[in-house]
Amino acid sequence: MAMHIVYLLIVGFLAGALARFLLPGKDPFSLFGTLIVGVAGSLVGGFISDEIFYHHWTHTFHTSGFIGSVVGSLIILIIARIARSGSRGRA
Repeated sequence: MAMHIVYLLIVGFLAGALARFLLPGKDPFSLFGTLIVGVAGSLVGGFISDEIFYHHWTHTFHTSGFIGSVVGSLIILIIARIARSGSRGRA
């Protein structure tokens, strides 16, 4: 169980970093923020791919799972940017 959490954190950080690289722009996230975006993106990407492809839960590495994590991280980043830009315009 502990190794699964470490694996989730490593993959989440890599997915968040890759998503920030693929979606250029100024994001005020620290390394911890990148980790949170990646882990949340992994959850979102895993949910979406599970709904589309009906995967069974396994504890092995799959390239499609990592791609889903990056896509989920991109979605989270876009939502964060929209929320941040929307809060700037209000007084």
